[in-house]
Amino acid sequence: MDTTSRHPYGATVTSAHQTVPPEALELLKVHRDSFHGAVPFAVATKHPVPSDTRAWSQILMSLLTGIPGLGRKKGADLADGSDVKAANVWQAIDTPRFNGVLKSGRVGEPGSIACLDGMPFLFLVLWDNEPSGGAERCRVWAVRPRVDAEFRSMCGDWYAKRDTGEIRSHNFQLHPPRNLDANVIRNTCGNLEYPLLFCAVWDGTTYQVRTFNPDVLQTGACRRT
Repeated sequence: MDTTSRHPYGATVTSAHQTVPPEALELLKVHRDSFHGAVPFAVATKHPVPSDTRAWSQILMSLLTGIPGLGRKKGADLADGSDVKAANVWQAIDTPRFNGVLKSGRVGEPGSIACLDGMPFLFLVLWDNEPSGGAERCRVWAVRPRVDAEFRSMCGDWYAKRDTGEIRSHNFQLHPPRNLDANVIRNTCGNLEYPLLFCAVWDGTTYQVRTFNPDVLQTGACRRT
């Protein structure tokens, strides 16, 4: 039975048994091939491996959700106002994390919980490796910032501590479960278990889908741990 529907913000949502768009899996392979193809040159010249993880992740989210980007316009990452944050563990020099998740109040930015009211989804894309065997993996967690009570509570705590000076940084970071089989993402103001939208693992030839649950775009919610 076809259970395809439209969520309130315009993207096509399918039930969890629906397959991942083949273009998404092809993109994962192209990204992996591109990254590893550059490794010998980076090593030989003593430079970091080039990888625009943010752009790859934005394209992936458009393929998985049907929500397009903005082309060459400035603004949100996706056309409906959703945001995409990305981190890549492969050959990383610094500890990969999701940076700048909240608007901090810098010039031109709203500096309060109200910034979440215009963000239908927050997608957190992690490129890492499976703990057993080390196969390349891509995972995506999806948050509904407008309605997710636990996520909003954690963000509210961060803004309150930032306003009192207890937290001095303007960079709201989320620390993902790098190379771990877990869905808990950490922050100074709370560790939450995040709804997993997608997981695919490299098998030596292609990416195999382990999880694809678009239902979280309609019903997903973070849980306090």
